[in-house]
Amino acid sequence: MAEITIHDANARRDQDQILDVREDFEVAEGMIPGALHIPMGQLMSRLDELDKTRPVIVVCRSGNRSARVADALTTAGYTADTMGGGMLDWQGEGFPTTR
Repeated sequence: MAEITIHDANARRDQDQILDVREDFEVAEGMIPGALHIPMGQLMSRLDELDKTRPVIVVCRSGNRSARVADALTTAGYTADTMGGGMLDWQGEGFPTTR
């Protein structure tokens, strides 16, 4: 698992899968367009929603949960990176979000 910047994630978001692991109430504040929302606690039961052939960028609020999820995905055979700074930095930079 590697930590990538919000700028790297923005550049890769059309090719890679963006996985948002925040809770529903957090996602209500905005999500990266095109991201798949699977709360961290549901990940293992919903792994089949991810394409194992495409890299995954894991996103949370600040980057802590996403690092743990990216490690778990890597162990499960996925190519996964965590977005350092999370949605706090993404929104702080003014990158696009959906509600």
